[in-house]
Amino acid sequence: MAFNDLQITEIFHSLQGETSLVGERFSFIRLTGCNLRCTYCDSAYAFKGGKRMTIDQVIEAIRPHQTRHVLLTGGEPLLQRQAPTLARKLVDLGYQVSIETHGEVSIEKVAPFCRIIMDIKTPSSKMCRGGFEKNLPFLKPTDEIKFVIASQDDYFWAKDTLKKFKLPTQSILFSPALPTQDAPGEYPGVELKWLAEKILSDHLPVRMQYQLHKLIWGANVHGV
Repeated sequence: MAFNDLQITEIFHSLQGETSLVGERFSFIRLTGCNLRCTYCDSAYAFKGGKRMTIDQVIEAIRPHQTRHVLLTGGEPLLQRQAPTLARKLVDLGYQVSIETHGEVSIEKVAPFCRIIMDIKTPSSKMCRGGFEKNLPFLKPTDEIKFVIASQDDYFWAKDTLKKFKLPTQSILFSPALPTQDAPGEYPGVELKWLAEKILSDHLPVRMQYQLHKLIWGANVHGV
């Protein structure tokens, strides 16, 4: 791959389905490749393939969207060497850039000028190995931390993690993975009512979120 190239799975214009910016128009840039294989992954199609694009080509591709927000996602976008350069150029052009990351790749280069959405992997992912800890010092209050809750055990693990670590972000997201027949035995999922009532009874300082894009366009729409 050339020095200025990125491997891109897709670029599209949609509403942000998650985080505190839910409902905002975004340009989504999905970079190819990931070093994790989470049981509940809804973007496994981004593990391989895609096409090579220069940074300038990526910027030209999102220009017609006329958005102020851009999300770099994956896969794991920070595995690609040129991702920080792309993010910096987008910021210099006036875009507000968010990066969705699993937190096992250093965010040090991008944290000062991007909004970080760190997806801390819960036990049901089978990728829960604590790699996020080294990145906690780089997070800002305006960044966000997400936990995908795919079992009741995930909820209690995430609750304990809130107590164990001084998480530096003001927004902490609990995102339910619902029970599904598509992946029997992989993860049990949780009911929305159960999760909501646990958050209320335990007085947790979190935001429960359900993916807006799936409410609008259906459960099979890819995660963003």
